[in-house]
Amino acid sequence: MKALRKKRFFIFLLFFILLIPFSYIQNNVLTVTDIPVESQNIPAGFDGYRIVQLSDLHSKSFGDQQQVLAEKVKAQRPDVLFFTGDLIDLRRGDEENGYTLMEEMMKIAPVYFVTGNHEWQVFEEKEKRLREMGVNVLRNESVTLQHEGDTINLIGIDDPLITETAEALQTAWKTMESTEQYTILLSHRPELFSLYADANMDLTFTGHAHGGQIRIPFVGGLFAPGQGFFPDYTAGAHTIDSSTMIVNRGLGNSMAPQRIFNRPEIVVTQLKSTQ
Repeated sequence: MKALRKKRFFIFLLFFILLIPFSYIQNNVLTVTDIPVESQNIPAGFDGYRIVQLSDLHSKSFGDQQQVLAEKVKAQRPDVLFFTGDLIDLRRGDEENGYTLMEEMMKIAPVYFVTGNHEWQVFEEKEKRLREMGVNVLRNESVTLQHEGDTINLIGIDDPLITETAEALQTAWKTMESTEQYTILLSHRPELFSLYADANMDLTFTGHAHGGQIRIPFVGGLFAPGQGFFPDYTAGAHTIDSSTMIVNRGLGNSMAPQRIFNRPEIVVTQLKSTQ
């Protein structure tokens, strides 16, 4: 009996010892996910165009002055950087971590930013600082991206806690120079994919779901805000007709303190023209 208890104790101790590095890795060791997108609507000048998407930092830090994250992003050789909301966390503070990240990203490539649900209450006072840093903050509007003599549309909309999504899309659509061009949308919330598809978005980048926080192997995410248990949209690429949406699993944590089988993610999308 004593031998059995001793064995159980050592098994428990081993489990606990292994749990510490596992927990650290799941919360802090970055992973890069390549999600290529091809379409005949992508102009030839954007063939090979590299996009890095980040999302949901929630004031987290990756090394001194965000250097661990910055070096990882730089190694992907992006032509442009998209950040799809929740740079800060209203409950946590440490907002300087978010600003530091934006400063480091600006050294790598042009940055385009849209709001998340953690920005909406305080964003008016943060927006000015981001713009002064050179971050392109998109608020229900479009810009034109140029590369190798061709152009595409980029739309960014506010989180629906600020502006109702259908209205935001309609407002942004009116600012486009040409509605015939390939169009990319930046939005925080993946659960509204059907609206993005109905608005004829060719490619949408979102976050918010945190990968489901806990990912069950061969099943997917356990829970996501706005979608509940076993949500449809927590990671990777999804399609409705000719519209594609990419969901970033995010960098930081919000309400839940621990990720499981769900490391912080950098998404890299390389466009491929099939013209």
